[in-house]
Amino acid sequence: MTPYPLPQAALSENGIRPEQIALLTGLIEGHIREGRYPGAQIALARGGKLLLERTFGHARTEPSRVEAGTQTLWLLYSNTKVVLATALWKLCEQGAFRFTDRVSDHMPAFAKHGKKEITILQVITHQGGFPSALMSPAGWQEVATQRGTVHPAMHAAVADFPLEWTPGSKIHYHGLSAHWVLASLIETLTGRDFREVVREDILVPLGLDQDIVIGVPPAMDARIADMHEPTAQGMRPLPDSNNDTWRRAGAPGGGGYGSARGMVALYQMMIAGGALNGVRVLSPRMLAYALRNHTGDRVDEFMGMPMHRGLGPHLRGTTPNVRGIGALAAPECYGHGGVGTSYCWADPSSGVSFAYVTNNRIPDPWHSERLDTVANLVHAAILPLA
Repeated sequence: MTPYPLPQAALSENGIRPEQIALLTGLIEGHIREGRYPGAQIALARGGKLLLERTFGHARTEPSRVEAGTQTLWLLYSNTKVVLATALWKLCEQGAFRFTDRVSDHMPAFAKHGKKEITILQVITHQGGFPSALMSPAGWQEVATQRGTVHPAMHAAVADFPLEWTPGSKIHYHGLSAHWVLASLIETLTGRDFREVVREDILVPLGLDQDIVIGVPPAMDARIADMHEPTAQGMRPLPDSNNDTWRRAGAPGGGGYGSARGMVALYQMMIAGGALNGVRVLSPRMLAYALRNHTGDRVDEFMGMPMHRGLGPHLRGTTPNVRGIGALAAPECYGHGGVGTSYCWADPSSGVSFAYVTNNRIPDPWHSERLDTVANLVHAAILPLA
């Protein structure tokens, strides 16, 4: 097991205002007292150093309460999209494909139902035209029960996805559908389980395989935080996200688990141009291409605002509204969130990365409002380094 890659250092000695972080931790403690979520975890890194790691509350509430800790792994939901994207970036820079290729150039069966001309870039930027497509029960079961091999039922389900509108004609968030396609592409290009590609080619070299997991093995079950949802009577565990099929499968668009410190380290690698603690997994040019705004100020019809999509994360941009990264963020900041729960982001201009994860899936408007407050408290804490 490779040690966690970031050394610890003090906030105040690395240009972070402690009084702002105190406001942040006080806010989260208040949320837990109010019953907003059972538990949470935050982490902040800068310049290749871990400056903050803090865990709050409980990982599980039933049948009895279990405190969250530094080893707890939290459901990342769509933060998983960024983790999967790193494996695609590596395959691209190795010459396995180009993002301007059509998916059907590599997976001919995907051309079914009018999908022949869809490019990989359109898929990863949520322009593919099949946002509502669902993985088949056979595909789910196959991925959940078969590890270390490719998944023909998953590939067949992806090929059968129906087209809903002309690819490229609009941007509309594809919650899980796009990344089932991208996982199938990874398996087609490599002949390997997509989860093993992410783990062996990205996470293990970086020393993050114990902090970010797609497809939870039984040996890690004790570390998992249950997901909850709000009800009129309070919070309750969310069955759809707390079962073996969900955890074992590791849905590539929303089923990964991780720690806050794992996510800030992954984003530190991106800020550093593809290397972390002396280990290089990607090139600076690949990162610059992946973290470019590929959709301009076009509105994402699902989000109701421009999302400035990169090839995995999205950027802050300069439009008035933004999701998750914080209104105070510099335009070049990038990151992603998890539905109703979390956000992780990087600020390349300052070298700061930040992660905030919780375990209650809360709807808007409260969810987005608290994310903006959380992120802005951190942005206001960042000072220039001497």
